[in-house]
Amino acid sequence: MMRKALLWVSTNAFLAQRLPQYGFVKRATRRFMPGEALGDALDQSEVLAGSKLSTTVTLLGENLASVAEADTVVEHYFGVLSEIAARGLNTEISIKPTQLGLDFGAEDAQARLEQLLAAASSTVWIDMEGSDYVDATLAMFRAARGKYENVGLCLQAYLHRTKADLEALLPLDPSIRLVKGAYNEPPAVAYPRKADVDQNFVRLTVMMLKAKAAGGKGRPVLGTHDPRMVGEATRMAHSLGLPKGSYEFAMLYGIEREQQERLARGGHAVRVLVSYGSAWFPWYIRRLAERPANVWFVVKQIVR
Repeated sequence: MMRKALLWVSTNAFLAQRLPQYGFVKRATRRFMPGEALGDALDQSEVLAGSKLSTTVTLLGENLASVAEADTVVEHYFGVLSEIAARGLNTEISIKPTQLGLDFGAEDAQARLEQLLAAASSTVWIDMEGSDYVDATLAMFRAARGKYENVGLCLQAYLHRTKADLEALLPLDPSIRLVKGAYNEPPAVAYPRKADVDQNFVRLTVMMLKAKAAGGKGRPVLGTHDPRMVGEATRMAHSLGLPKGSYEFAMLYGIEREQQERLARGGHAVRVLVSYGSAWFPWYIRRLAERPANVWFVVKQIVR
Protein backbone atom coordinates (compact mmCIF):
# COMPACT_ATOMS: atom_id res chain seq x y z
CA MET A 1 0.00 0.00 0.00
CA MET A 2 2.81 2.41 0.87
CA ARG A 3 4.56 1.69 -2.42
CA LYS A 4 1.41 2.34 -4.42
CA ALA A 5 0.78 5.58 -2.54
CA LEU A 6 4.32 6.82 -3.12
CA LEU A 7 4.22 5.97 -6.82
CA TRP A 8 0.97 7.92 -7.10
CA VAL A 9 2.63 10.88 -5.40
CA SER A 10 5.53 10.67 -7.88
CA THR A 11 3.13 11.37 -10.77
CA ASN A 12 1.09 14.12 -9.05
CA ALA A 13 1.92 17.49 -10.61
CA PHE A 14 0.47 19.54 -7.72
CA LEU A 15 2.54 17.74 -5.09
CA ALA A 16 5.62 17.88 -7.31
CA GLN A 17 5.29 21.67 -7.31
CA ARG A 18 4.51 22.16 -3.62
CA LEU A 19 6.42 19.56 -1.62
CA PRO A 20 9.94 20.48 -2.82
CA GLN A 21 9.40 23.93 -1.30
CA TYR A 22 9.57 22.45 2.20
CA GLY A 23 12.96 22.46 3.85
CA PHE A 24 12.65 18.97 5.34
CA VAL A 25 12.05 17.50 1.88
CA LYS A 26 15.16 19.20 0.51
CA ARG A 27 17.20 18.00 3.49
CA ALA A 28 15.96 14.44 3.05
CA THR A 29 17.03 14.34 -0.60
CA ARG A 30 20.65 14.85 0.38
CA ARG A 31 20.81 11.19 1.32
CA PHE A 32 20.26 10.23 -2.33
CA MET A 33 21.87 13.11 -4.22
CA PRO A 34 24.72 15.39 -3.17
CA GLY A 35 23.24 18.46 -4.87
CA GLU A 36 21.48 19.80 -7.92
CA ALA A 37 24.60 20.90 -9.83
CA LEU A 38 26.88 18.75 -11.98
CA GLY A 39 29.81 19.89 -9.87
CA ASP A 40 28.16 18.38 -6.80
CA ALA A 41 27.88 15.00 -8.53
CA LEU A 42 31.44 15.03 -9.85
CA ASP A 43 32.88 16.20 -6.53
CA GLN A 44 31.29 13.16 -4.90
CA SER A 45 32.55 10.98 -7.73
CA GLU A 46 36.06 12.05 -6.75
CA VAL A 47 35.33 11.20 -3.12
CA LEU A 48 33.97 7.78 -4.05
CA ALA A 49 36.99 7.11 -6.24
CA GLY A 50 39.07 7.25 -3.09
CA SER A 51 37.23 4.11 -1.95
CA LYS A 52 37.76 2.40 -5.32
CA LEU A 53 34.17 3.08 -6.33
CA SER A 54 33.50 4.16 -9.92
CA THR A 55 30.42 6.19 -10.78
CA THR A 56 27.68 6.90 -13.27
CA VAL A 57 26.13 10.38 -13.31
CA THR A 58 22.69 11.23 -14.61
CA LEU A 59 20.79 14.48 -15.05
CA LEU A 60 17.30 14.09 -13.62
CA GLY A 61 14.24 14.91 -15.70
CA GLU A 62 11.87 13.25 -18.19
CA ASN A 63 9.28 14.12 -20.85
CA LEU A 64 10.57 17.46 -22.07
CA ALA A 65 8.36 20.33 -23.16
CA SER A 66 10.10 21.05 -26.48
CA VAL A 67 12.65 19.84 -28.99
CA ALA A 68 14.87 22.75 -28.01
CA GLU A 69 15.13 21.30 -24.51
CA ALA A 70 16.42 18.02 -25.96
CA ASP A 71 19.18 19.89 -27.80
CA THR A 72 20.05 21.65 -24.54
CA VAL A 73 20.31 18.31 -22.75
CA VAL A 74 22.73 17.01 -25.38
CA GLU A 75 24.88 20.13 -25.09
CA HIS A 76 24.86 19.70 -21.33
CA TYR A 77 26.12 16.12 -21.63
CA PHE A 78 28.89 17.21 -23.99
CA GLY A 79 30.01 19.44 -21.15
CA VAL A 80 29.68 16.56 -18.69
CA LEU A 81 31.93 14.36 -20.82
CA SER A 82 34.52 17.13 -21.06
CA GLU A 83 34.51 17.72 -17.29
CA ILE A 84 34.80 14.00 -16.56
CA ALA A 85 37.85 13.82 -18.84
CA ALA A 86 39.40 16.93 -17.28
CA ARG A 87 39.06 15.43 -13.80
CA GLY A 88 40.33 12.03 -14.91
CA LEU A 89 37.35 10.22 -13.41
CA ASN A 90 36.15 6.67 -14.04
CA THR A 91 32.65 8.06 -14.54
CA GLU A 92 30.03 7.21 -17.16
CA ILE A 93 26.79 8.94 -18.12
CA SER A 94 23.24 7.60 -18.19
CA ILE A 95 20.44 9.32 -20.07
CA LYS A 96 16.71 8.81 -20.52
CA PRO A 97 15.31 8.55 -24.08
CA THR A 98 12.69 11.20 -23.36
CA GLN A 99 15.52 13.59 -22.44
CA LEU A 100 16.74 13.09 -26.00
CA GLY A 101 13.36 14.18 -27.35
CA LEU A 102 11.84 10.75 -27.98
CA ASP A 103 8.35 12.19 -27.47
CA PHE A 104 8.94 14.45 -30.49
CA GLY A 105 10.36 11.87 -32.87
CA ALA A 106 12.45 8.72 -32.68
CA GLU A 107 14.75 9.60 -35.58
CA ASP A 108 16.00 12.85 -34.06
CA ALA A 109 16.30 11.26 -30.62
CA GLN A 110 18.46 8.53 -32.18
CA ALA A 111 20.68 11.14 -33.80
CA ARG A 112 21.20 12.91 -30.48
CA LEU A 113 22.10 9.63 -28.79
CA GLU A 114 24.66 8.83 -31.46
CA GLN A 115 26.21 12.28 -31.12
CA LEU A 116 26.90 11.48 -27.48
CA LEU A 117 28.21 8.01 -28.29
CA ALA A 118 30.63 9.46 -30.82
CA ALA A 119 31.90 11.97 -28.26
CA ALA A 120 32.18 9.57 -25.31
CA SER A 121 35.28 7.49 -24.56
CA SER A 122 33.33 5.36 -22.07
CA THR A 123 29.91 3.70 -21.97
CA VAL A 124 26.79 5.79 -22.48
CA TRP A 125 23.88 4.11 -20.72
CA ILE A 126 20.31 4.32 -21.98
CA ASP A 127 17.90 4.32 -19.06
CA MET A 128 14.59 2.47 -19.27
CA GLU A 129 11.52 4.53 -18.43
CA GLY A 130 7.85 3.50 -18.15
CA SER A 131 6.57 0.45 -20.00
CA ASP A 132 5.08 2.55 -22.80
CA TYR A 133 8.62 3.42 -23.87
CA VAL A 134 10.17 -0.05 -23.82
CA ASP A 135 9.78 -0.88 -27.51
CA ALA A 136 11.09 2.51 -28.65
CA THR A 137 14.01 2.30 -26.21
CA LEU A 138 14.95 -1.19 -27.40
CA ALA A 139 14.86 0.06 -30.99
CA MET A 140 17.18 2.95 -30.08
CA PHE A 141 19.63 0.58 -28.42
CA ARG A 142 19.62 -1.90 -31.30
CA ALA A 143 20.27 0.85 -33.84
CA ALA A 144 23.07 2.33 -31.74
CA ARG A 145 24.63 -1.06 -30.98
CA GLY A 146 24.98 -1.68 -34.70
CA LYS A 147 27.37 1.30 -34.90
CA TYR A 148 28.89 1.72 -31.45
CA GLU A 149 30.28 -0.64 -28.85
CA ASN A 150 30.17 1.90 -26.00
CA VAL A 151 26.39 1.82 -25.53
CA GLY A 152 24.65 0.12 -22.62
CA LEU A 153 21.00 -0.50 -21.83
CA CYS A 154 19.02 -0.65 -18.60
CA LEU A 155 16.44 -3.44 -18.23
CA GLN A 156 13.82 -3.72 -15.48
CA ALA A 157 13.25 -7.03 -13.70
CA TYR A 158 9.70 -6.20 -12.62
CA LEU A 159 8.35 -6.26 -16.18
CA HIS A 160 6.88 -9.57 -17.37
CA ARG A 161 8.41 -9.06 -20.81
CA THR A 162 12.03 -8.53 -19.75
CA LYS A 163 13.09 -12.19 -19.95
CA ALA A 164 12.04 -12.36 -23.58
CA ASP A 165 13.64 -8.97 -24.27
CA LEU A 166 16.94 -10.10 -22.76
CA GLU A 167 16.90 -13.35 -24.73
CA ALA A 168 16.42 -11.38 -27.94
CA LEU A 169 19.24 -8.96 -27.06
CA LEU A 170 21.91 -11.47 -26.02
CA PRO A 171 23.03 -12.24 -29.61
CA LEU A 172 24.09 -8.56 -29.83
CA ASP A 173 26.60 -9.16 -27.00
CA PRO A 174 25.13 -6.21 -25.07
CA SER A 175 26.14 -4.36 -21.94
CA ILE A 176 23.07 -4.56 -19.70
CA ARG A 177 22.38 -2.87 -16.37
CA LEU A 178 19.67 -4.88 -14.64
CA VAL A 179 17.51 -3.07 -12.06
CA LYS A 180 14.31 -3.92 -10.21
CA GLY A 181 12.14 -1.11 -11.70
CA ALA A 182 10.34 1.78 -10.01
CA TYR A 183 7.48 3.04 -12.18
CA ASN A 184 3.80 2.63 -11.37
CA GLU A 185 2.79 -0.26 -13.63
CA PRO A 186 -0.37 -2.41 -13.65
CA PRO A 187 -0.18 -6.13 -12.70
CA ALA A 188 -0.70 -7.10 -16.32
CA VAL A 189 2.59 -5.40 -17.17
CA ALA A 190 4.73 -5.81 -14.05
CA TYR A 191 5.01 -8.23 -11.15
CA PRO A 192 3.14 -6.64 -8.21
CA ARG A 193 4.83 -8.76 -5.53
CA LYS A 194 8.40 -8.04 -4.43
CA ALA A 195 9.13 -11.76 -4.11
CA ASP A 196 8.26 -12.29 -7.78
CA VAL A 197 10.42 -9.35 -8.85
CA ASP A 198 13.33 -10.73 -6.84
CA GLN A 199 12.87 -14.16 -8.38
CA ASN A 200 12.88 -12.70 -11.87
CA PHE A 201 15.94 -10.60 -11.04
CA VAL A 202 17.82 -13.77 -10.09
CA ARG A 203 16.61 -15.53 -13.26
CA LEU A 204 17.82 -12.67 -15.44
CA THR A 205 21.11 -12.46 -13.54
CA VAL A 206 21.77 -16.12 -14.32
CA MET A 207 21.14 -15.46 -18.02
CA MET A 208 23.52 -12.51 -18.08
CA LEU A 209 26.30 -14.27 -16.17
CA LYS A 210 26.03 -17.41 -18.31
CA ALA A 211 26.32 -15.28 -21.45
CA LYS A 212 29.46 -13.66 -20.02
CA ALA A 213 30.92 -17.05 -19.06
CA ALA A 214 30.29 -18.27 -22.62
CA GLY A 215 32.62 -15.58 -23.94
CA GLY A 216 30.35 -12.55 -24.13
CA LYS A 217 32.09 -9.19 -24.34
CA GLY A 218 29.20 -7.15 -22.93
CA ARG A 219 29.15 -5.96 -19.33
CA PRO A 220 26.67 -7.57 -16.92
CA VAL A 221 25.81 -4.88 -14.36
CA LEU A 222 23.57 -5.89 -11.48
CA GLY A 223 21.62 -3.08 -9.84
CA THR A 224 20.75 -4.25 -6.35
CA HIS A 225 21.39 -3.26 -2.73
CA ASP A 226 19.94 -6.47 -1.30
CA PRO A 227 22.78 -8.38 0.42
CA ARG A 228 21.04 -11.66 -0.39
CA MET A 229 20.96 -10.81 -4.09
CA VAL A 230 24.58 -9.69 -3.99
CA GLY A 231 25.59 -12.94 -2.31
CA GLU A 232 23.59 -15.03 -4.76
CA ALA A 233 25.17 -13.22 -7.72
CA THR A 234 28.72 -13.72 -6.43
CA ARG A 235 28.04 -17.41 -5.84
CA MET A 236 26.65 -17.82 -9.35
CA ALA A 237 29.64 -16.01 -10.86
CA HIS A 238 32.08 -18.14 -8.90
CA SER A 239 30.36 -21.37 -9.99
CA LEU A 240 30.62 -20.21 -13.60
CA GLY A 241 34.32 -19.44 -13.25
CA LEU A 242 33.89 -15.69 -13.71
CA PRO A 243 36.53 -13.46 -12.09
CA LYS A 244 35.27 -10.64 -9.90
CA GLY A 245 36.02 -7.84 -12.33
CA SER A 246 34.07 -9.42 -15.19
CA TYR A 247 30.72 -8.32 -13.77
CA GLU A 248 29.66 -5.27 -11.77
CA PHE A 249 27.31 -4.18 -9.05
CA ALA A 250 25.43 -0.92 -9.48
CA MET A 251 24.12 0.89 -6.42
CA LEU A 252 22.62 4.28 -5.66
CA TYR A 253 24.48 7.10 -3.99
CA GLY A 254 23.59 7.24 -0.30
CA ILE A 255 22.36 3.66 0.05
CA GLU A 256 24.42 0.85 1.58
CA ARG A 257 27.68 2.81 1.41
CA GLU A 258 29.38 0.34 3.76
CA GLN A 259 28.40 -2.57 1.52
CA GLN A 260 29.69 -0.71 -1.54
CA GLU A 261 33.07 -0.15 0.06
CA ARG A 262 33.25 -3.70 1.41
CA LEU A 263 32.61 -5.15 -2.04
CA ALA A 264 35.20 -2.84 -3.60
CA ARG A 265 37.79 -3.81 -1.00
CA GLY A 266 37.06 -7.44 -1.83
CA GLY A 267 37.95 -6.89 -5.48
CA HIS A 268 34.45 -6.50 -6.90
CA ALA A 269 33.61 -3.83 -9.46
CA VAL A 270 31.08 -1.42 -7.96
CA ARG A 271 29.61 1.56 -9.77
CA VAL A 272 27.57 4.14 -7.87
CA LEU A 273 24.80 6.07 -9.61
CA VAL A 274 24.98 9.76 -8.66
CA SER A 275 21.99 11.84 -9.72
CA TYR A 276 21.72 15.63 -9.92
CA GLY A 277 19.47 18.33 -11.33
CA SER A 278 16.47 20.39 -10.30
CA ALA A 279 13.83 17.92 -11.55
CA TRP A 280 14.44 15.54 -8.64
CA PHE A 281 11.00 15.14 -7.05
CA PRO A 282 9.49 12.23 -9.10
CA TRP A 283 12.82 10.39 -9.02
CA TYR A 284 13.16 10.90 -5.28
CA ILE A 285 9.68 9.59 -4.51
CA ARG A 286 10.35 6.49 -6.64
CA ARG A 287 13.48 5.85 -4.55
CA LEU A 288 11.30 5.89 -1.43
CA ALA A 289 8.86 3.49 -3.06
CA GLU A 290 11.68 1.05 -3.87
CA ARG A 291 12.70 0.69 -0.23
CA PRO A 292 10.11 1.36 2.51
CA ALA A 293 12.98 1.70 5.01
CA ASN A 294 13.91 4.94 3.25
CA VAL A 295 10.62 6.46 4.40
CA TRP A 296 11.80 6.33 8.00
CA PHE A 297 14.78 8.45 7.02
CA VAL A 298 12.35 11.12 5.82
CA VAL A 299 10.33 10.82 9.05
CA LYS A 300 13.50 11.56 11.01
CA GLN A 301 14.02 14.69 8.94
CA ILE A 302 10.47 15.82 9.74
CA VAL A 303 11.01 15.25 13.45
CA ARG A 304 14.20 17.27 13.34
